[in-house]
Amino acid sequence: MAQPATKPISLRFIAPAEVNKIQQHVKDPVVAAEILADIFRVNTLSMIMQAGSGHLGTSFSCLDILTWLWTQELRSPNQPGQQVSDTFFSSKGHDAPGLYAVLIGLGYLKKDLVHQLRRLHGLPGHPDIHTPYVMANTGSLGMGISKARGMAHARRLQGKSGRFYVMTGDGELQEGQIWESLQPAANRKMSEITVIVDHNKLQSDIEVQHVSDLGELESKFRIFGWEVFRIDGHDVGQLRDALQAAKKINDRPQIIIADTIKGKGSAISEAKRHANEDTLYNFHAGAPSPEQYSLLLGELMERISQRLSAAGLAAVAYEQTDIQRSAPAVETQKLIGAYSEELAAVGGEHTNVVVLDGDLMKDTGLIPFKKKYPERFLECGIAEQDMVSFAGGLAL
Repeated sequence: MAQPATKPISLRFIAPAEVNKIQQHVKDPVVAAEILADIFRVNTLSMIMQAGSGHLGTSFSCLDILTWLWTQELRSPNQPGQQVSDTFFSSKGHDAPGLYAVLIGLGYLKKDLVHQLRRLHGLPGHPDIHTPYVMANTGSLGMGISKARGMAHARRLQGKSGRFYVMTGDGELQEGQIWESLQPAANRKMSEITVIVDHNKLQSDIEVQHVSDLGELESKFRIFGWEVFRIDGHDVGQLRDALQAAKKINDRPQIIIADTIKGKGSAISEAKRHANEDTLYNFHAGAPSPEQYSLLLGELMERISQRLSAAGLAAVAYEQTDIQRSAPAVETQKLIGAYSEELAAVGGEHTNVVVLDGDLMKDTGLIPFKKKYPERFLECGIAEQDMVSFAGGLAL
């Protein structure tokens, strides 16, 4: 039986009119993008809070990049009937709330959709092509560069121009298909493709280096024939310069490795580097607590106000929405918890039981088994096909 509902939580949303005002009055596009990125972080935060779930950390880490792309780089972005159009889509997909916040703020999506994250007939938790301006479904990872190659080849067959920008995660780079897609793109000199790696060093809840370390990324990409740039992904000026340089290359595709911080925007959500692989990041999935929301919001709003003041503008106006958050239910039974306990018990009874994980240790309840039998726990990362075949060999 559920307990009585707790007191309402007041959420803040910044309307597209405020975004438009900043675009009109802040003449320096880099400064404007810095302000807008934080505004979109506010709306992303409140959307996730209202939905009760979503991916905050990975949205926050790439919002500087998304903001610059959609305000400065994309020509006639994905508009029907246009002969010349640049295309953006995310291969990692968990950044969907951040992308929606940008599209709503810039007027590409209807304003009221800001309240419809993860709602029926609203905005899905992962990108889906039924949403305007979302060019590719994302859920299973590793497919983005292959999809961009297909889109680019179709454009060539149609005699049309346009660039393709693909966002990937760094944990996603453990997928084999990523590496299968690189050589053909270089062989065909697909210079119209630019891939941006949101290199925030974390996948789900654990650091990439503790799951399946990527090694020397720059050298790996170069040896496949791609032009490689490396930047601070939160320095909009560096991003601008790298994108301009990428557009001048006409004989090979390009990859921009953008070093970012998962949860960028607040000391509360920003990931700290850990030497201990058992230390989990707490803002990958799910909504913050009311107390965390208040702290995150306060830090973002204060920085927005400071930047607006420096630009000679008044503080941003916001709209308020109250939500009722129910208290946790009591006397519930949870499948994951029961499975987790039983798996650990089975591991004690049978020493030939080995557990493999595909970067879902927390979500699938594998942590107790790992702690009890670390030598029989194998983390395979985001490489499911490799994991299945590895399991077959292990069993044989």
